[in-house]
Amino acid sequence: MSEKILIIQTAFIGDAILTLPLVQKINEIYSNITIDVLTIQQNSLIFESSPFVNNVIIFNKRKEHKSIIKTIKLAKKLKSNNYTKVISPHRSFRTSLIVWALKVKNSVGFDISSMSFVYKKIVKYRLDYHEVQRDLSLLENDDLIKNWKILPVIKTERKILEKIQLFVKSITNRKIIAIAPASVWFTKTYPKDYFVKIINELIAKGFFIVLIGGENDKKYCCGIKNLYNDNIISTAGDFNIIETIELFKYCELLVCNDSAPTHMAMCANIPVLTIYCSTTPNFGFYPYNERSQYLSYEDLECKPCGIHGHKKCPIKTFRCAHLLSPQKIITYIHQMLNR
Repeated sequence: MSEKILIIQTAFIGDAILTLPLVQKINEIYSNITIDVLTIQQNSLIFESSPFVNNVIIFNKRKEHKSIIKTIKLAKKLKSNNYTKVISPHRSFRTSLIVWALKVKNSVGFDISSMSFVYKKIVKYRLDYHEVQRDLSLLENDDLIKNWKILPVIKTERKILEKIQLFVKSITNRKIIAIAPASVWFTKTYPKDYFVKIINELIAKGFFIVLIGGENDKKYCCGIKNLYNDNIISTAGDFNIIETIELFKYCELLVCNDSAPTHMAMCANIPVLTIYCSTTPNFGFYPYNERSQYLSYEDLECKPCGIHGHKKCPIKTFRCAHLLSPQKIITYIHQMLNR
């Protein structure tokens, strides 16, 4: 019997990447299946690059589909696709509104979802699970929940492979370490002067540094790059998500904040050292491949001060970052490189 499944994931880039193992396992479970994904524009390339997704549908929740009426109209338009099942890792009001308007007989969502009563099956959202594990729990398969460390699969076109290969050859013949120093949130961003000390040590050890980031991180990354004459380059804003994932494959290690590059590096299966400032790995978004690590100063009453972070430290100390010394980060980096 054929299945036509709609997956709804309209959250951040990292959430989208961590949904890919769910997509992959759905593809394994069903022999005759079509998988569509409803997502936002900034995540579209992620799902388009999955070999297991048939169609990507854009939900423009900031503009075109911002109002409740327009969201319902989108859902009614989607009804013509005749989905047999809807699976929603996303938990927002508008997501549940779409599920309600679709009126699909088989739908699965979390118990903490807004309007969770619209789902035919409700699964407990486990705070003690990793996000990949939580998403897989929507399939209600104990073996998947137990063996959840599934790396996201990304399909890379030949032109991207060749582009990144040529880029790497053009910049250095030395071993590369990637650093993603920026974040949307100030309190998730490890201090710039601390990153500079780490970069100084790595360059002294003979590594070439590639700074990673999006278009909005360009000024920040260039500010670091301009402190040096050589042995470092900023690619912020130069490569899209898939190109950056391919670039990671040429790197010995990624050092980053609690942000999307952590999850992008899972696609490349390289060692990642994720630094947690105001947030915590207990939220379930830590790197999980075999050679990765994370660092977090947990012994603080004020931590975590929020799920995503803040534009400034609420108590004006930012101790969660300052208590993680650059030397401690450097020690972990050397340990990871010497494994």
